[in-house]
Amino acid sequence: MEGKFFCDPIPSETRAEAHETVDKQKRYRQIIECLSSSEGMTAKEIAVMMMRKGYIPTSERNFTSPRLTEMLKNGVVDIVGKKKCDYTGKTVSVYVLWKGGNDAENG
Repeated sequence: MEGKFFCDPIPSETRAEAHETVDKQKRYRQIIECLSSSEGMTAKEIAVMMMRKGYIPTSERNFTSPRLTEMLKNGVVDIVGKKKCDYTGKTVSVYVLWKGGNDAENG
């Protein structure tokens, strides 16, 4: 079966290593900074703003989405609605800072 790719444990190990190298507290603070200057943003919009500020190398939403999920679970941000994404055309969540949700340590 030449030319076929099979599941390998390396990707999950790599993913775990990458997860550990992310400075979550720093990323939380950056996301809070972006959201504090808006009335609501999508994960992609936050990523675009973070890229423009030089915080991340690309505007890929995967830089923000996992942290937003954590912040949502910890009550730092809230979802206030949905809208059509200007970049992808898909319906996506709109995030805001939860009242008093500016404690990056709670990410």
